[in-house]
Amino acid sequence: MPAMSDLLTLERVTAGYGATVILDEVSLSLGRGAALAVLGRNGVGKTTLMRTIAGQTDLHGGRVTIGDRDAGRMPAWMRARLGVGYVPQEREIFPSLTVLEHLDVGARAGAWTTEALFELFPALANRRRHFGTQLSGGEQQMLAVARALALQPALLLLDEPFEGLAPAVVHTLVDVFGAVRRTGVSIVLAEQHARLALGMTDEAIALVRGRVVLRAPSRELLERPAPLEEVLAVQQRVQSSDSRG
Repeated sequence: MPAMSDLLTLERVTAGYGATVILDEVSLSLGRGAALAVLGRNGVGKTTLMRTIAGQTDLHGGRVTIGDRDAGRMPAWMRARLGVGYVPQEREIFPSLTVLEHLDVGARAGAWTTEALFELFPALANRRRHFGTQLSGGEQQMLAVARALALQPALLLLDEPFEGLAPAVVHTLVDVFGAVRRTGVSIVLAEQHARLALGMTDEAIALVRGRVVLRAPSRELLERPAPLEEVLAVQQRVQSSDSRG
């Protein structure tokens, strides 16, 4: 059973898309205000894990608990009401909406007001009336994060948030995520760049073929990276084998 302090618990979760199973009996837990890194190369199940927490996959078995609620059969919009904010890898910025309109869609009352978000992201404040197509990649990622925060989440899911971004934008987002954590928001961060993710989180897991094969404190993996390096090597061998098959 989930601990009373846990915000998120997955118990032997098997999930995927239709009849296709991607996650295989995944178990994890995340305390309130904690941060978890989900590490691995492309194709190991990181995005499917994020989507499963957000309610965007088909649950074949196991249990998903958010707070004290059994959320396994809840649609995505109900999980958002429970406090799940999701920043997808694709960002999903609407080209015909302005920055302000993006922040208004689905916004809820709370600490993350529009002005608070503009203080967090001054670059967006200067472009508040620009459309999605008029933003750079970095600005679009900032907007995707700000839009998720406008929902007043207790849990923020970040799927490869640094992919393709300039170093200055990555630095800005790292600072933002630290500030968000200090407000008590929990974070699940799916990321290929292990050292970056480990420096931002308390604990880490790594996947191979949709199964958790490594779980350790982030600081421990930073100081002794050999176990993670071995898992990454296994991932590469598995992917090479799959591509030949």
